[in-house]
Amino acid sequence: MKEKADRHASRPVSPDRASKCEIFVASDWAPIRAFDPIIRNNPESVYGDLLPQLRSADLRIVNCECVLTAARKPVWKSGATFKGKPQHVKGLTVVPFEVACLANNHVFDYGLSGFRESLHILHRNGIRTTGAGLTQDQACAPLTLSCRGNRISLINVSEGEDLTAARGGPGVHGWNPAATLSAIRRRKRQGDFVLVIAHCGLEYIPYPPPYVAAAFRSMAAAGADCIIGHHPHVPQGIEWYQGRPIVYSLGNFVFFQNTDLYYRKVGFCIRLKLAGNVLTSLEMLPYRIAETGLRRLRPAEEKRLQSKIALISKPLHDRAGIAKTWEAYLAYYGVPGFTGEVLGIMERMKTEPQKAAAMFRNRITTLQHAELWRDFLTRIMDEGRRPYSKEAFRVIREWFTRTTKHTKTGK
Repeated sequence: MKEKADRHASRPVSPDRASKCEIFVASDWAPIRAFDPIIRNNPESVYGDLLPQLRSADLRIVNCECVLTAARKPVWKSGATFKGKPQHVKGLTVVPFEVACLANNHVFDYGLSGFRESLHILHRNGIRTTGAGLTQDQACAPLTLSCRGNRISLINVSEGEDLTAARGGPGVHGWNPAATLSAIRRRKRQGDFVLVIAHCGLEYIPYPPPYVAAAFRSMAAAGADCIIGHHPHVPQGIEWYQGRPIVYSLGNFVFFQNTDLYYRKVGFCIRLKLAGNVLTSLEMLPYRIAETGLRRLRPAEEKRLQSKIALISKPLHDRAGIAKTWEAYLAYYGVPGFTGEVLGIMERMKTEPQKAAAMFRNRITTLQHAELWRDFLTRIMDEGRRPYSKEAFRVIREWFTRTTKHTKTGK
């Protein structure tokens, strides 16, 4: 899927005089599970036939969804903890990725010491980082990049799950849309190409929650030239808002999950082409995630995925459409989903109270979970009268049930 962006640009493009560059943006990378031995022993192979595309770019950006550390003791937190060993860094340098985004919910999984070691390893290997730091100023500072004469400002933000958002000291660049808008406007006044990469939203659903859509749209309105999201671990839709692209979720990248659910086994990277600090095209590069690594989708597979991306992008054109997809998810989640989640945490409290406490705390302090619970409980009080999209409900069910086996058989 390729979009020509010249007509969407905020100022005229002169291709003959402008410097041109290609930027490759990838989502979650972690040398875990099946990918651990592959990245240790033969790191090139994990990228499969996507590697030539990666290497052809002028600048490569990835989300490092783990720490690289020898530390053994993880922190108590709501979700899973991820880490790679220091030697796994060659999985990044072999490409090479020049920039690692760190604004995510895993860079402090092994505490401050694990984060410090990871930061040192990345920097020692020539990989620049953004989105997390040892001080709040470091965590929140945009990263200035140069690509063939194009000046790029990269702003990397996260919801700061498990209270990891920087509050004066170490942490990630937390969810503060007002501050992000100010940073966007400052960088646009300098004439930079502003790229926002955000780690946020609810996992595994095909549509962004309303608060994510509202925040991303406000970033575009403030002047961000492109907004790209990850964290849901499944692909979500794409929209052009006020002439600027918003890619809500890329899905997984070099991130292996022990499941046969299809939408957790496909993802896409984004290739941006710039000329004179202006976006001239945006291309989606889809792939399949297998136990042995990534592979580009075959033409028929790519066509099917593109049709699904087009389908889930349709409701994003207005607030009413986004609201109805969210209501559809609340209806799908239902009383069984809510009670199962709450009872599961309470049962965990009996055997592992620290873990249960972290899970409960995260549900009430992180926007993605708090919004879900608040809106679901409100829907119950309204006796389910708020309208939702039946088509969105069917798509949501597909995202949670379609397996790789169904896809092979064409079902």
